[in-house]
Amino acid sequence: MDFELIKYEVRERIATITLNRPDNMNSYNNQMCGEINRALDLADLDDEVRVVIFTGAEGCKKPTYCAGFDLTIKDPFDFSKEGPCNARDTGGTNALRIFEMRKPVIGAINGSAVGIGITMTLPMDIRIFSDQAKIGFVFARRGFMNEACSSWFLPKIVGLSKAVELVMTGRIITAQEALCIGLASEVVPQEQVYARAWEVACEIRDNTAPVSIALCRQMLYQCAGERHPMTAHKLESSCFYYVANAADAQEGALAFMEKRSPQFTMSPVTDMPEVYPWFPKVEFPKNIQHC
Repeated sequence: MDFELIKYEVRERIATITLNRPDNMNSYNNQMCGEINRALDLADLDDEVRVVIFTGAEGCKKPTYCAGFDLTIKDPFDFSKEGPCNARDTGGTNALRIFEMRKPVIGAINGSAVGIGITMTLPMDIRIFSDQAKIGFVFARRGFMNEACSSWFLPKIVGLSKAVELVMTGRIITAQEALCIGLASEVVPQEQVYARAWEVACEIRDNTAPVSIALCRQMLYQCAGERHPMTAHKLESSCFYYVANAADAQEGALAFMEKRSPQFTMSPVTDMPEVYPWFPKVEFPKNIQHC
């Protein structure tokens, strides 16, 4: 599949999605949105892909992962045809696609990330920041509001009070502050960001079972909003029974006893338990009376 504004590469069972507009500070637009979603579809359906890494192209004027939405284009937010009830925030479609992934997603944030440049990373599982990165939820300072489902993701990551403060002030924070509040998983020197993301991806690739990862990932996200832990107990019991009697668990136990690396063979595309997905697919509602 051809891409113009991103690069998609699979190497050693790790897919890399690179935001590729260095002349425009890797800024985001609607075409990039579509290309990201297509790349995620490719990765999710490819058993040769175990982990996905996002990063920004090198060559920007200063280290930048994504400078936000490209406001230089004409009518970047023209939703006049859709109307207020049917219009869809493009960044939200990326966030939801990442949320639905069966593969781990790592953000190699190799420079500054503002606006959609940071909100698109919130559904990612691990965010590794450059020590030179500047981060900002700057929407209110531009007369906009936060998007990409960040009203749902951000409070779960940093807590409601801190999320409100970051969005209300729109202030720029450093990578170290991002680390302190839990927004960053790690902060490393600029030249080590992608290498560190690759190292973490290899650890996942070499030591974990793909079906186990898919179930663990979706269990954690889908159960986060449940009212009572009994929901998690019931689902975990069903899924645990399935995997405990499947080939990967037998291989994992044998590899441990034989002190060797496991060779997992089950596929998150074809070998998920019957109970999956236990959650209904939520469609975007249209023509609702109250928006």
